Amino acid sequence: MELTILWTDFAKSELSRIYKYLKDQASPRIARNETKKIARATIRLKKQPEIGKVEELLNGGGQEFRYLVHQSYKIIYWINWNEKQVVIMDVFQTNQYPEKMKRTK
Repeated sequence: MELTILWTDFAKSELSRIYKYLKDQASPRIARNETKKIARATIRLKKQPEIGKVEELLNGGGQEFRYLVHQSYKIIYWINWNEKQVVIMDVFQTNQYPEKMKRTK
């Protein structure tokens, strides 16, 4: 069974923030390529949603959050089996403090 990938508004805004940062620090081409690679990394979750490791720092709220690593980014997601979706919640730069993962905005 193949699931659909759903990006939350927050995850989309984080990806956009990453794009803007890379555009300013490197180039528009690098920013475009890197953000596309991050988005493409989630495609394999359609068929293998449990491939990501459980994110221990976010456990305890009734949902099991998982993550994929793409270069220096963690892609945080959870699996909504009822809706047959993988919900991308956040894209988190791994060189930040891990506690920042718990942010809401």
